[in-house]
Amino acid sequence: MRDVEFRRLPQLAVVLFALVDVSPAPAADLIITGGPIITVDERRPQAEALAVRDGRIVAVGSREEVLRLVGSATATLDLGGRTLVPGFIDAHGHAYSCGTQSLAANLRAAPDGHVTDIASLQATLRRWAAERERGRGPEWIHGVGYDDSQLAERRHPDRDDLDAVSADLPVTVIHQSGHLAAANGRALARAGIDAATPDPPGGAIRRRPGTQEPDGVLEGAAIQLVTAVQPAEPVDAGAIARVAQDLYLQNGFTTAQEGKSRPAVDAAWAGLADCGELLMDVVSYPSATQGLQAMESPYVGRRYRGHFRIGGVKVTLDGSPQGRTAWLTQPYYRVPEGRSIDYAGYPALKEERVFAIVDEAFARGWQLLAHVNGDAAADQLIRAVRAAEQRHGRADRRTVAIHAQTVRDDQLAAFAELGIVPSFFTLHTFYWGDWHRHTVLGPERGCNISPTGWALRRGLPFTVHHDAPVVPADGIRVLAATVNRVARGSGDVVGAEHCVPPLMALKAMTLWAARQYFEEDAKGSIEVGKLADFTVLSANPLAVDPMRIGEIRVEETIKEGRSVYRRQRSAPAARSAPGPHPPQ
Repeated sequence: MRDVEFRRLPQLAVVLFALVDVSPAPAADLIITGGPIITVDERRPQAEALAVRDGRIVAVGSREEVLRLVGSATATLDLGGRTLVPGFIDAHGHAYSCGTQSLAANLRAAPDGHVTDIASLQATLRRWAAERERGRGPEWIHGVGYDDSQLAERRHPDRDDLDAVSADLPVTVIHQSGHLAAANGRALARAGIDAATPDPPGGAIRRRPGTQEPDGVLEGAAIQLVTAVQPAEPVDAGAIARVAQDLYLQNGFTTAQEGKSRPAVDAAWAGLADCGELLMDVVSYPSATQGLQAMESPYVGRRYRGHFRIGGVKVTLDGSPQGRTAWLTQPYYRVPEGRSIDYAGYPALKEERVFAIVDEAFARGWQLLAHVNGDAAADQLIRAVRAAEQRHGRADRRTVAIHAQTVRDDQLAAFAELGIVPSFFTLHTFYWGDWHRHTVLGPERGCNISPTGWALRRGLPFTVHHDAPVVPADGIRVLAATVNRVARGSGDVVGAEHCVPPLMALKAMTLWAARQYFEEDAKGSIEVGKLADFTVLSANPLAVDPMRIGEIRVEETIKEGRSVYRRQRSAPAARSAPGPHPPQ
């Protein structure tokens, strides 16, 4: 009987073979090989080649496996020894503002500008005004990015300093944090700010010593008193959005965030999306305190329309640590001039307002981003999330604690319990590491800013960001700062226990960032089925000396299999009809 069954096997095999589709797989649109491919996929950490079809990854593996998908129309990209990683995902930034800042005078210190003291700040503003006079002339002199921690005087410019720039025109300058500003006498008068003007809730008007006369420096909500009367630039919003997009693509980002948007900003991104000109994904989070008409938009949800969607809402709970307006549980190491010795910053909103915003977000199923720099603000967020969860039940909401500069280890335990994602502004270690240790927080707290080491120890996935335009949208600089934590100026390592291995830092910018957006099934790693979003780097960040990661360049950015930026060109690839990557 067994012999009979054995003799029938070839016949059964023929039948089974006929039932199985053994036709070759369709050819790939694009095949990439010729250099290290870091997948950020634990099951296959590295690969020799990959294939793309219809904007998605269809094969990852050895050259032999992938090259089977070559067809007559398949384009190829030879990395030439360069390294491919998943496209960088912006965990927090203000993309459109990167474009608008190009319209103002650049008051940043090195390495992003040349302002070193009050005199050079004044000179920069005068040059900017003189250049504008060649056209129609400025109605308002405006600069952005000054940093009192980097000025030789170690103070903010005041109204007298800015009156010296112009006594006839209003002059305003915005602090690099975005949470402070300074105005001259003409700008203060335009805004109606005088000795009788009270401090607005969530802000402060700094006064001249011994008087109620404004000295020109404005904190938090007080800035809006001036910006509300500042004339809008007559610019094309779509053009500003394109400038911002180009900056992001040049730095390897395939997904960007609009992290506290206004209706006009959302309209600009939606306009590009509708015209097919949006070459990266943009996720917007309208301000939860400035009206929520945007949440009635057809762009609300987790599906992109032309690469744009509105993902939830954003709320700001405090200010800036480097500007010493963040809300702490312990006083500042060195309090600002005119403040009492127990000064620890202040909240941006009353507790009941915060609870109401979090409750509404939970009730409506909106993802919530909360700006929390100080640990007292983080405590407030934890209280509000606990209360909302008790009311609406537990769910996978992925509330995001933006910046989380001074969160304590016990707060990270609460984040893990409540499903709060910490998104660390690790570039603080580079830009303000010395300032935090010596002026803002002191040696111990200063070394524990952006405590990524504590998060790793707890197994808590986190993300890292640049908060552009606070600092440039430079993905490589974010990666280097997360790994090395080296302060500009002193060159000291700021909190060695929080230095992150390069692979973990890369995960925080790719796979974990995709998870923050509920997009881990489509982005963040190089796996079959995911979008073909890639960044080509000049060197392998996992192989070079970690201290040299900052020297790596973004060579190319690829979105859904299409090259949208190449370094050898001065601008992103021409906006033509989508298609596969051309042969290299």
